[in-house]
Amino acid sequence: MHPVIEWKDGAVVMLDQRLLPGKKKFIVHRGYREVARSIKDMAIRGAPAIGIAAAYGIALGVAGLEKSRELRAPGFLEKRFRAIVQAITSTRPTAVNLFWAAARMEEVFERNKGDYPRLRRRLIAEAIALDRADFAVNRAIGRNGQRLLKSGDTVLTHCNAGALATAGYGTALGVVRAAVEKGKKIKVIAGETRPYLQGARLTVWELQEDDIPVTLVTDSMAGQVMKQGMVQAVIVGADRVAANGDTANKIGTYSLAVLARYHGIPFYVAAPLSTIDPRTASGEGIPIEERDKSEVTTFRGQATARPRTSVYNPAFDVTPAGLISAIITEEKVLRPDLGRAIASLKGLRRK
Repeated sequence: MHPVIEWKDGAVVMLDQRLLPGKKKFIVHRGYREVARSIKDMAIRGAPAIGIAAAYGIALGVAGLEKSRELRAPGFLEKRFRAIVQAITSTRPTAVNLFWAAARMEEVFERNKGDYPRLRRRLIAEAIALDRADFAVNRAIGRNGQRLLKSGDTVLTHCNAGALATAGYGTALGVVRAAVEKGKKIKVIAGETRPYLQGARLTVWELQEDDIPVTLVTDSMAGQVMKQGMVQAVIVGADRVAANGDTANKIGTYSLAVLARYHGIPFYVAAPLSTIDPRTASGEGIPIEERDKSEVTTFRGQATARPRTSVYNPAFDVTPAGLISAIITEEKVLRPDLGRAIASLKGLRRK
């Protein structure tokens, strides 16, 4: 699969995921505002991929100052950098990887702001490094998580936590891929993930591309397939994990966790350390993005409800730590007590 996002010839190139599975189109971004718009409008989505896009967008914004006549004016570079970061980080509030990546870029800025040419090079290099590191992290998550699956298992997943949501390979789907690479026979049931249909449009597409058996179900069928014994594990990704293990993920995840607990099915979260936010004590502190009502009342320009219909459209919900069987990270698999397990992580960034 072609990279979902990359730095190429001084521009940020990303796959427009809004058009999948019908059309495969890449957008070339030459300004940071374009990157911010693509994050906001979900041309790119998935917490790790959003973080990578944020880093590239910031690097692109600073690189665009090269020909500015005010570049040497006192305070100009600092002011413009803060504006660029603000434009990027204001796009989507729930995915903590966005802010994690921005913080990494801010550290590079502070170390190099006295020398613009060097700053420009270092910011681009840092964004590329974050991109490459994410792929390695996903592989490690996959290696750790595949041990939880046995040959013949069927995994239920929600939204898209695969190659399309990361630098490649995936988190939740990375676990599936790693198990398949180990020779295990794994099947996947993908919930459609209303209202944006990431499961139907993206997860099914990417698993079919890899010849991994996948069955699409509507979100309302999850309880039925669990009751019939068709599911041996639920694995999802995450957009933010609080210090106590409460996890924000795509709306509908909480319902799956409740259903899994009732049916005695393990519920796993696959997430890199960059998605864990030790500064947020619990799920109550996670900001939940609310998106435009049109996502619920229309689909690709076709009305599905009357125009004046009242709509509540949160993009995420929070699954309490008590419903999570384990969190799979690149460092290790975290078991309850999740708060204590998170505190024990050696590689967790705690600033």
